[in-house]
Amino acid sequence: MVFSSFDLRLHPRYSINFAPYMSKRYESLGVSSGKEDVHHAIRNLDKGLYPNAFCKVLPDLVAKDPDYVNFIHADTAGTKGCLAYLDWKENKTDRVWGNLAVDALVMNLDDLACVGCVTDIVISSTIGRNKQLIPAEVIEHIIEGTQEFISKMKEFGVRIYSGGGETADVGDIVRTIDVGITAFARTAKKQLIINDIRPGQVIVGLASFGQAVYENEYNSGIGSNGLTAARHDTLDKSYLSYEESYSPQTNKEFVYTGKFKLADQFIVEDTSYRIGDLLLSPTRTFLPLFMELFNQCHSEIKGIIHCTGGAQTKVKKFISDVKIVKDNLFQLPPVFELLRQHSLCSPKELYEVYNMGHRMELYTDENTADKIIAISQSMNIEAKIIGRVESSMHPEVEIISSLGHFNY
Repeated sequence: MVFSSFDLRLHPRYSINFAPYMSKRYESLGVSSGKEDVHHAIRNLDKGLYPNAFCKVLPDLVAKDPDYVNFIHADTAGTKGCLAYLDWKENKTDRVWGNLAVDALVMNLDDLACVGCVTDIVISSTIGRNKQLIPAEVIEHIIEGTQEFISKMKEFGVRIYSGGGETADVGDIVRTIDVGITAFARTAKKQLIINDIRPGQVIVGLASFGQAVYENEYNSGIGSNGLTAARHDTLDKSYLSYEESYSPQTNKEFVYTGKFKLADQFIVEDTSYRIGDLLLSPTRTFLPLFMELFNQCHSEIKGIIHCTGGAQTKVKKFISDVKIVKDNLFQLPPVFELLRQHSLCSPKELYEVYNMGHRMELYTDENTADKIIAISQSMNIEAKIIGRVESSMHPEVEIISSLGHFNY
């Protein structure tokens, strides 16, 4: 089925009353974009050698060299695994599992890149599955996807080593599949980038969408954040039959409120996109680009933010007494146009849940910004100055976009 873009909330056959939960759609599904409960739980933990670093920086526990530091970092592909499961079941798309491996890897590796660590990284996987629903060949596809990604990165000078992993049959606690990665690295202190975001800096956004020179096909830019809401806001009630794909504790009114099947087409400006491909596009890594950026302008980069949990407001966790103004964002790529039209999130919440077009942002001076943009374009990654840093009495983010003017 083919759908052109229009606002679902105006459709006369669409009978749900959105008013009670439009502003907090994510919470209605039992998830949180900002992970406030988690941050509260860890508030008293040691923050490492550099509290303002994007990832926790540890002393060198390997050789105890004062000029080196260690990292150990963990993340998962989140509920994107549930989408992969649905597409695999409904449309026999085995490739979704290799892409899911990339999602889990990149959510880790690109976090490490934000502190200057882009190579010589050891990874280990943890896969929890419901064996009654996820057969052995799925695990094989995930492992193959991991190895393909490692081989592709090696072509660009990014060295990643697999240390094996664990696959557990845990159907009593995992409804379909959960794919996670733990990464370890040792890096020289001189390579570190510690966030030092100050007034006068500009913000360079790196597009999450398109087709970089190291990608085999178009990337929608969806990444691995917000997929719970994306799944329920776009897919229709027929998916209720897959009871293993949603929490039984979630109010059924909020489950699968959309109008699409994964095989449906969504048309934007005369180009047709398969819904499943938009939502399951693998998370883009910026490691090959960062290798080149760090070679040419490392000392001029004063901060890097991976717009994951919290999306365009993520930077608030790393600033004090400054205002982040984002007033030149990318035009919405098709996947976010789809979500803009059909999401039950308010426009303000969209920027807290989704990257909306750029998943990585760098803080620097204007001259260096021009250099970063040129290097990015040489790898076929769109980049531009999307905003600036101003003085403020308290940390705040201001977004001025085609969807409205929002303060966080």
